[in-house]
Amino acid sequence: MATREWTGVHPQAIVDASAKLADNVTVGPWSYIGPGVEIGEGTEIMSHVVIKGPTVIGRNNRIFQFSSVGEECQDKKYAGEPTRLVIGDNNIIRENCTVHRGTVQDQGETRIGNGNLLMAYVHVAHDCVLGDNVILANCTTLAGHVTVDDYAILGGGTMVHQFCHIGAHSMAAGGSIVLKDIPAYVMASGQSAEPHGMNVEGLKRRGFGKEILVSLRRAYKVIYRQGLTTEQAINTLATNFADLPEITPLIESLRRADRGIIR
Repeated sequence: MATREWTGVHPQAIVDASAKLADNVTVGPWSYIGPGVEIGEGTEIMSHVVIKGPTVIGRNNRIFQFSSVGEECQDKKYAGEPTRLVIGDNNIIRENCTVHRGTVQDQGETRIGNGNLLMAYVHVAHDCVLGDNVILANCTTLAGHVTVDDYAILGGGTMVHQFCHIGAHSMAAGGSIVLKDIPAYVMASGQSAEPHGMNVEGLKRRGFGKEILVSLRRAYKVIYRQGLTTEQAINTLATNFADLPEITPLIESLRRADRGIIR
């Protein structure tokens, strides 16, 4: 972490008396930390950041200037209920990001896991759930109730419709408009997004072996090349790949696709 001219809370920052800051938290000048905010050890808040509660932020996060974290949501049904934002550890939230609290119409909570990178101008709406090691590139926009599973990558300018589910290890190209679920491991692009094979290069980087990649390619063909319904594809995958643990996230992503999957 870069050395700064201040340690602890800068005298020109505003921190509400009820906010709870752990040891080694840094808050830059002209930032505002409101009531009901908890921030874990080692987290660094740059200048001009606004954090409102109820919000819980874990350890060793970095939140860059002009971000708005924990603001009330933009859902017209929201009537001031005490919903929450919960952020885990080791996340990076870059300039001008907006992350909103949840609504009582869902779980009352927006959640961000660990080790995620939200690049500049990303928007995470109410009731979204991000897993671990997710990358949201510049200007990605998640509507309400979106779930993004571990290691998914959304390219710059991606827009995701509400209630969509982005599967683990999947990838959407920049500028994609996602109107339905992206199954685990699948690459997508377009307006609206369509499937373009498995995210093989990404899986290689994460240590997936050759035999597993061959099996996942075969599974992709079951879903997209045999003219099967989603239910038929689930049954075929469960039968033909029963000895492959890596197939489980793919099957689960198909089972929960209430909006349907990209085609």
